[in-house]
Amino acid sequence: MSAGETRVLVVGATGEIGGLAARQLVEHGATTALAGRHRERLQERARALGGRPWRTFDAYDLDGCAQLALWANTALGGLDAVVVAVGVAGFGAAAQVSDASAEHLLTVNALGPMAVVRGALPIISPGGVVAVVTGEIVDRPALGMADYAAGKAALAMWLGVSGREARRAGITVVDARMPHMDTGFASRAAVGSPPALGPGADPEQAVRQHVVAPVLRAPGR
Repeated sequence: MSAGETRVLVVGATGEIGGLAARQLVEHGATTALAGRHRERLQERARALGGRPWRTFDAYDLDGCAQLALWANTALGGLDAVVVAVGVAGFGAAAQVSDASAEHLLTVNALGPMAVVRGALPIISPGGVVAVVTGEIVDRPALGMADYAAGKAALAMWLGVSGREARRAGITVVDARMPHMDTGFASRAAVGSPPALGPGADPEQAVRQHVVAPVLRAPGR
């Protein structure tokens, strides 16, 4: 199957990483469907990419997350790959982050993406791929980021195990551990303020390397 025949659902398409992934995939000829939280931004991006099918969702609606792949499968006439770029940053010492904030960070960074993948694995075609953005924080958690790191680490562990299970069905699960990038992501934290961060990697290159390339070179592509 060529890149031009690949049918891809991009979840988190209104964010910086998801938006870049969607555009790059379209530039490679992939047929895409977009899912995101911000309706107006999603409509605008769908139009800019040639009138792609789109659907809103909320990471707190786990049943809705699990239904996204089924919707995309219908909208695209099949589904070969899913990109999940969903997450929110959070900062503060562990003893100072409220339980409500901790729940929010765990839901958006782990449970929501897990629900998307859980719903996608039975639907994706053999030889397909799921690429889920985690981040380098999994390997290098910093002080003041315990709850944010815990959500991403939980997702990474889940992807590792579910990926081994998915291989039996010929599906590749990719843990896309993105480097720190200059996207403004940290400045939109759900709680707390970010520490001083060094220069980030180029978002275009990072998305191309860690997200788009694994989708396009998956077995069967």
